[in-house]
Amino acid sequence: MKKVLFIDRDGTLILEPSTDFQVDSLEKLEFYPGVFQNLSKIAKELDFELVIVTNQDGLGTESFLYEDFIKPHEKILKAFKNEGIIFNDILIDKSFESENLPTRKPGIGMLGKYIYGDYDLENSFVIGDRLTDIQLAKNLNSKVIFINKIQNENAELTTENWNEIYQYLKQIPRKSKVSRKTNETDIKIEVNLDGNGNSDISTGLHFFDHMLEQISRHGNLDLKIKVNGDLQVDEHHTIEDTGIVLGEAILKALGKKKGIERYGFLLPMDDCLAQVALDFGGRSWLVWNAEFTREKIGDVPTEMFEHFFKSFTDSAKCNLNIKVEGENEHHKIESIFKAFAKAIKMAVNQSDQNFNLPSTKGSL
Repeated sequence: MKKVLFIDRDGTLILEPSTDFQVDSLEKLEFYPGVFQNLSKIAKELDFELVIVTNQDGLGTESFLYEDFIKPHEKILKAFKNEGIIFNDILIDKSFESENLPTRKPGIGMLGKYIYGDYDLENSFVIGDRLTDIQLAKNLNSKVIFINKIQNENAELTTENWNEIYQYLKQIPRKSKVSRKTNETDIKIEVNLDGNGNSDISTGLHFFDHMLEQISRHGNLDLKIKVNGDLQVDEHHTIEDTGIVLGEAILKALGKKKGIERYGFLLPMDDCLAQVALDFGGRSWLVWNAEFTREKIGDVPTEMFEHFFKSFTDSAKCNLNIKVEGENEHHKIESIFKAFAKAIKMAVNQSDQNFNLPSTKGSL
């Protein structure tokens, strides 16, 4: 799901003239200090679509013409484009005869594609300088950054500095929540790729919980996993569906994968040596070279381990190559999960300071 910055124009991207508050000529056009430098970094480094949402100026003035609005507006767009800032959408309410029309902010009549489309509004932001922008965020169930001198308790950040906006957005960890409910399982997973290795896991299978905790601790990511499955039938659906939802959650948290290592581990554990090679390249594949002589380890059938990783690769759209050598069955599977965790930690690390996509294809 895509995240959006819904950005007001006047008072946010450009300064409003103190005389009549109308940018109706090029002579009145002045850009907000720091907006080019910081918005270009946001566009390049972070996972947000940029959308302008603005009410047409001139409410209640008979002499105002739409052409007086659009000429400076086109100049604004060209100036931002020259700095590498491309707006994915530009929404302008032209019906300035009435403040009560649903297309006029804080109404959401213009934003249907974002409300009903594949967008993560909960983790999107409205950036604006007026109380109507705060109300718009509330109507969208989004967050708000308020460009104003006066603090507002409903805003995640109140500032008049675009560098503070960039720094605030940059420090937001890569998180996701995914729920999946079927006739066989009810699963809720939260993941924070930039976490500290904390976990809260309950699947109904104690050994499976122990293995999932390895992913959190050794992958240095936070995991919350709650599973209610049909264990009265057997373990199959619980393990399979957990793999599906965990893969989907990590894929969602990765976003556009800007600047990640993409690849990632070799790990010894007593008598065992586990090799896990991982590629978040967008293509699903599993190579599994692990044999077990025991039917179960703890309360988990050994045949389900391969199935778990296959389910993960399918939903995470990743390539996974797993090989293990050793004698102790417990050590073998635990070393695989630990190596898997280390591979994830390596692959999701954003090491590229230029935030390039690690592919010549242009997308992953």
